[in-house]
Amino acid sequence: MSKRMTRFAALTSSLLLAAGAALFGAGQASAAQADFGYVALGDSYSSGVGAGNYDSASGNCKRTTRAYPALWAAAHAPQTFSFAACSGARTGDVLSGQLAPLNSGTDLVSITIGGNDAGFSDVMTTCVLQSEATCVARVNQAKAYVDSTLPGQLDQVYNAISGRAPAARVVVLGYPRFYKLNGTCTAGLSEGERSAINGAADYLNAAIAKRAADHGFTFASVAGAFTGHEICSGSAWLHSVNWLNIGESYHPTAAGQSSGYLPVFTNAA
Repeated sequence: MSKRMTRFAALTSSLLLAAGAALFGAGQASAAQADFGYVALGDSYSSGVGAGNYDSASGNCKRTTRAYPALWAAAHAPQTFSFAACSGARTGDVLSGQLAPLNSGTDLVSITIGGNDAGFSDVMTTCVLQSEATCVARVNQAKAYVDSTLPGQLDQVYNAISGRAPAARVVVLGYPRFYKLNGTCTAGLSEGERSAINGAADYLNAAIAKRAADHGFTFASVAGAFTGHEICSGSAWLHSVNWLNIGESYHPTAAGQSSGYLPVFTNAA
């Protein structure tokens, strides 16, 4: 065989080997994608309270296909999707009732947690029904809890997630600021109360972000996504107080889930 034919045969063999490797690699990638498992944990901001169209089978957890975890799963089609988030959940509820779907094959976990532990509902009730001074005092009480107690509670949850799903990418999402200051609202809370509540959201998010980072998790802030869409913005992605359906008050609307939480989670995931 001539040197030219030898070089041609070698080149052809190399190309065939490369093509085979590419095809084999693509097959591996497809298999890996097919085996992808996603578990959604957390509270009402992950279950989708406020977005409507609740799954009756989820009962008081009020999970909905309009929530960001379900929207992400519908768009990306993981082989397994476990939707464990539940309205009203605190850190202890995650530990006792949401971790079963996690295992060594779990690839992605999302979670919002900590707001109920810090007394989110009681803060808002106090601020709506009582004086500005009482509201601010209750906000400061919640911030003290965030300093003293919440970090340890988050550590327990994050440690449990890592223990059950050691290979998973864990995305911890934060909470939006509720109010646009000096916005369109002409009644309701004072600007001082709105400012204090926004400050408490930032304070809570900072504490959650710190604990997430210390565990090697990704913290995804939604504050920027909701800017311009707070209560009093004229284009709110959050429910204001709703006396006819009090549980949906101060929760994201369907647009808040699809246009606020979903893009932030998609980028982080």
